[in-house]
Amino acid sequence: MKLGAQLYTLRNACKTTEGLEETLKRVSDMGYSAVQLSGVCEYDPAWMRDTLRKYNLTAPLTHINPALVKDETDKVIADHKTFGCPYIGIGGMPTHYRNCKEEVMQFIVDFKPAAQAIKAAGCKLCYHNHAFEFRKFDGKIILDYIIEQFDADLLNFTLDTYWVQAGGGDPARWIQTLSGRVDCIHFKDMAHDGKAAVYAPIYEGNMNFDAIVAASKEAGVSYAFVELDDCYGADPFESMKISYDNVVSRYPALA
Repeated sequence: MKLGAQLYTLRNACKTTEGLEETLKRVSDMGYSAVQLSGVCEYDPAWMRDTLRKYNLTAPLTHINPALVKDETDKVIADHKTFGCPYIGIGGMPTHYRNCKEEVMQFIVDFKPAAQAIKAAGCKLCYHNHAFEFRKFDGKIILDYIIEQFDADLLNFTLDTYWVQAGGGDPARWIQTLSGRVDCIHFKDMAHDGKAAVYAPIYEGNMNFDAIVAASKEAGVSYAFVELDDCYGADPFESMKISYDNVVSRYPALA
């Protein structure tokens, strides 16, 4: 398992290709060897390939607009193959699929053809959870419907540790539950500011990251991407560096 940087954390610095390239350089200088492309500006896939090579980085995972995954599957696959990205990610279920069991089942019907095409091309479709997937319909949470209705070789999961906790789940247990189909994961810590739960650099919050790391290794996770949705006025680059140093000081093999 290798530690990567989820660029969504640094999205405000990635609004232009110039800013995106500078961000990739800074992330590489921190020690990260992999990035997830999410929340960044539009880019030419060949440019991305060359820029990643320039800074000794890989981008094994993205988050792509779900409508593009569903409706422009072949182009999405070709673009990902250009810069060597095997994991095509959906950042979340569109809102019109979330309100009842029937809508969840329609999401599954609508996205299975894309999942099949992505598998046939030698890539993997990855689903990223938030907290709402822990809502129950007919006594079963949304996440369970997705797990059961997609064969393991059709859909992988980018499990987000923070959102599992926010949904009332145990991140380490869910990693174990998804063993074999959770190639990528989001390392995201949770603290409390006296009023509400907040995001925190890894090991600066209250989540049991030793258990999360152990479960991730056992489950065969390939990449753990550090992410903070909000840094509350702190420098996002500094927050990413703190997270990297905190994890690698405990687990040098993840560097």
